[in-house]
Amino acid sequence: MLSHDLVGRYLHRLGLPRPSAPTAAALAVLHRAHVERVPYEDLEIQLGRPTTVDPVESAERIVRGRGGYCFHLNGAFSALLAALGFDVTRHLAGVQRQVDLEPVGAAGNHMALTVRTAEGPWLVDVGLGDGLYEPLPLRAGSHRQGSLRFGLTPSAVVPGGWRLEHDPAGSFRGMEFSPEPADPADFAAEHTRLSTSPESAFVQFYCTFLRNADGFEALRGCVLLQAGTAGREAREVTDEQEWFALLTDRFGLDLSDVGPEGRAALWQKVHGAHMAWKATQPAPA
Repeated sequence: MLSHDLVGRYLHRLGLPRPSAPTAAALAVLHRAHVERVPYEDLEIQLGRPTTVDPVESAERIVRGRGGYCFHLNGAFSALLAALGFDVTRHLAGVQRQVDLEPVGAAGNHMALTVRTAEGPWLVDVGLGDGLYEPLPLRAGSHRQGSLRFGLTPSAVVPGGWRLEHDPAGSFRGMEFSPEPADPADFAAEHTRLSTSPESAFVQFYCTFLRNADGFEALRGCVLLQAGTAGREAREVTDEQEWFALLTDRFGLDLSDVGPEGRAALWQKVHGAHMAWKATQPAPA
């Protein structure tokens, strides 16, 4: 699905040469580079600029210096892996948020990936924000990746599916996915809802995440969060220039296509949502 030129530019964005073979080791290198360099973010939604779930479109946006959320990131990454000779499958999945008391099953609000190599099958996911740093072997077990712990078990609500249990301190509870293959078109309707509905968190709040071997960094609204084995530190960022500098310098987002008026409108929206959220928080003791 990706042209030879686009594959080369994608690998350049990841800072990697073309792997010599589709091995488990090469898959892990690609996965780590992706979550370290390509941010999970909803900037286009906040700017009011529609996108699609087409993997080629998503890959083109990534090589221009942007990221996206799960449909974009996992969609583009699956196309890159396929172009590199990996046996990759997309799956309907569902993320159980912190507010969801019960698993949501393979509800379609997420795209999960599995990859089969000579060493066995793997769960691959570069679209979960503070999720996986590297692939997990697709078998029941528990795993630690830096400061975060994950569990993988057969799903109790999706026949033949699997459940990824997130760290208790993570941004979501878990994720379930169906065993059947899915096409990008299977996610289009949910993408439209998530990117346009006033009830969608992507519409209501700005967020961006980057993973690293120790933990992750996130900018959620106007709160910068750094998490690792040494603990967590959060601070408020209410200076407009500092906020945009974080986007470009810390999270590596290319904002060259966002002019002064667009930046002013974006800041007004993000800062306004932050202040409204802040007003709902209890006063410090």
